[in-house]
Amino acid sequence: MNDKEIAKAIKGKTILITGGTGSFGNAVVEKLLPLGPKEIVIFSRDEKKQFDMANKFADKRVRFLIGDVRDAGRVTYIMQGIDLVFHAAALKQVPNCEFFPMEAVLTNVVGAHNVISAATHHGVERVVVLSTDKAVYPINAMGLTKALMERVMIAVSREKRSKTVLCGTRYGNVMHTRGSVIPYFVELMKAGKPIKVTNGDMTRFMMSLPESVDLVLYALSHGKDGEMYVRKAPAASMDNLAKAMVSLFNYKNGIEEVGVRLGEKTHETLVSSEEAVRAEDCGKYFMVKPAVPGMDIKELYFKNNKKNRIIPVEGYTSANTEQLTIEEIKKLLLTLPEIRQVLKEFKK
Repeated sequence: MNDKEIAKAIKGKTILITGGTGSFGNAVVEKLLPLGPKEIVIFSRDEKKQFDMANKFADKRVRFLIGDVRDAGRVTYIMQGIDLVFHAAALKQVPNCEFFPMEAVLTNVVGAHNVISAATHHGVERVVVLSTDKAVYPINAMGLTKALMERVMIAVSREKRSKTVLCGTRYGNVMHTRGSVIPYFVELMKAGKPIKVTNGDMTRFMMSLPESVDLVLYALSHGKDGEMYVRKAPAASMDNLAKAMVSLFNYKNGIEEVGVRLGEKTHETLVSSEEAVRAEDCGKYFMVKPAVPGMDIKELYFKNNKKNRIIPVEGYTSANTEQLTIEEIKKLLLTLPEIRQVLKEFKK
């Protein structure tokens, strides 16, 4: 998606980003500011991150509001005057959500409902909710709550109580974002400890932060009610990822397999088998239409037979997408400025 298309969608608009001090929020603000938004509103709980982000951008068009998506009154109040919403606020750490599932429910489900309800009440033009591959065939509290968030978005979009268009995106592992595996490996190497892998056979989709931003902006400008957008992405096994890090950094302290954590899957899925018949190929992306009353599933199965199928019968998974070799992973890692900086530090 080119900048002209994005500028057309956001020029002169007031944009709200919930959970906007995270990796996604910083990246999307950097992308959008040169393209002419009227204002970008960052809504989050962490005043220190807001302070740091304000210093980073130093732009009067970026406004910061403290609050929690769990607080329906606060969300309704700040939604006044908003044109576009990116809903990124969430509890994302799988183990934490396993230990505190009700906290995940309150943020990921109730919080999302608050944002969607406030947006439709105020007639916001568009809302894009950010979901995850863990919402497909979920086995952990984080995935379950994100799946419910998706269903809330789809259910409200069916009601059509306002002009607001509601759609969503799903993506897998976004490389070198806060809490992801690559910076964790870097921390272990800096400490001189073995790189700890839960299970080397696990596979995960690999996507850069700019690619995740492009996906969300594509959904913003193209999405229709209830649609979910997925970026096509390669995958890597955790064993190959760890070996690529060892090779790239010439690291001598090895790899240690420590066993699967609570709530982890061997492979992740971005489009389920059941959704595959409702999926359309959009070039770099798949679009999944929402299931609606009266939809002829038999006709869709016939239309998407083996000859015309764009997604395998088992769905689009980290096991059946393109698998990266160790050398390909190294090349991909070198595209990350954070990795290039750490390499310089290791060579000193």
